[in-house]
Amino acid sequence: MKIIQEKNNQITFSAEIEESLANAIRRYLYQIPVLAIDEVEISKNDSPLYDETVAHRIGLIPLKTDKSIKENSEVKLKLSAKKEGMVYSKEFVGKLEPVYGEIPITSLKKGQELEIVAIVKFGQGSTHSKFSPGLMFYRNLVDIKIDKDCPPEVVNICPQGILKSSNGKIIAENDYKCDMCEACTDLCQKKQKDSITLTPSKELAITLESFGQLDVKEILIKSINVLKKDLSLLSKKIVKIK
Repeated sequence: MKIIQEKNNQITFSAEIEESLANAIRRYLYQIPVLAIDEVEISKNDSPLYDETVAHRIGLIPLKTDKSIKENSEVKLKLSAKKEGMVYSKEFVGKLEPVYGEIPITSLKKGQELEIVAIVKFGQGSTHSKFSPGLMFYRNLVDIKIDKDCPPEVVNICPQGILKSSNGKIIAENDYKCDMCEACTDLCQKKQKDSITLTPSKELAITLESFGQLDVKEILIKSINVLKKDLSLLSKKIVKIK
């Protein structure tokens, strides 16, 4: 495993694993317990949005994970707004904080009010998307072979900007970005040359993105651990059947 690119709430790494295993890890992201607003009690709503719409918007606000909260417990957040203008997620008061404080909920005019009590629970993304910690996608890395007679025009035709000209030669930089669109090979064939060969490798480029509730690396570890737990249970049941 090698880290290719890392930035805020996102990581891309390479790993030589089967696609079936990568897909299993991806699916088990939605088995990780995540905190989200599950129930909403609206006592006042003078905004232009229906109660159901406000509740739906609130339910999708990602919350920062507090490790002191047990999985079977509940947390209440309160929101009381009377000011004119937009009401944002940062106005919730309680033990938990929204990951992004500037998420708009609804707007109020002068004299209008909004009072809400939100009940936060643990849940899984397999039951509702509001409990999803993030997303994961992957594809095969590509081996790029470039001959000396490669036409220089391919540098400008590559949509990912992978091909560069260096000392009269065409080279590939950041080849992990290659998605095999074959724009370069098509150009070479028009020039009656097979100067570039694209071959899918056994390695996968895996990108994992967090919605902010959990650290991106923690999501990967938790997903693998939950998968291991289920495989262990399955193994025990198979042994009993035998």
